[in-house]
Amino acid sequence: MIDPFSVQHLDAKKLLAEWRWLCPSEVRVVARNAFGDLFLCNSTGQIFRLDVAAGKLTQIADSEAHFREIAETGERREQWFAESDERTASVRGLNPTVDQCIGFAVPLAFAESSSKNKPFVVDIYQQVAFLGDLHKQLSSVPEGTKVRLKIVP
Repeated sequence: MIDPFSVQHLDAKKLLAEWRWLCPSEVRVVARNAFGDLFLCNSTGQIFRLDVAAGKLTQIADSEAHFREIAETGERREQWFAESDERTASVRGLNPTVDQCIGFAVPLAFAESSSKNKPFVVDIYQQVAFLGDLHKQLSSVPEGTKVRLKIVP
């Protein structure tokens, strides 16, 4: 399993390039989970969770110390770091390195993603960028609207 707080090597500007529509201020990465979600600290010390699957940015703590404290509780570890899902993925041979995360063949934002959705290990920068671009495009579409995903090289 990855250490969620081992993020010093990650470049926040590069990771968030496709998320500036949702996260315009300068931040630094303080944690991440195996699925590419990022925990970000802004200039005033507030901590936000960027849920890359849902395309949402939510404030979760007033300070990094508070975040680290509540991140130690079992409920929050499961909610934020999806540890049981990470263990299940590991049993299936999906063990991302510090520069990788687990992605899905059909992005979880789509109703068509299901228990049969094929997970895979992918470069964290590619996955986070792809999902940022996808959610930007979906942000103006009413929830529940049918869309067709067209990947263009």
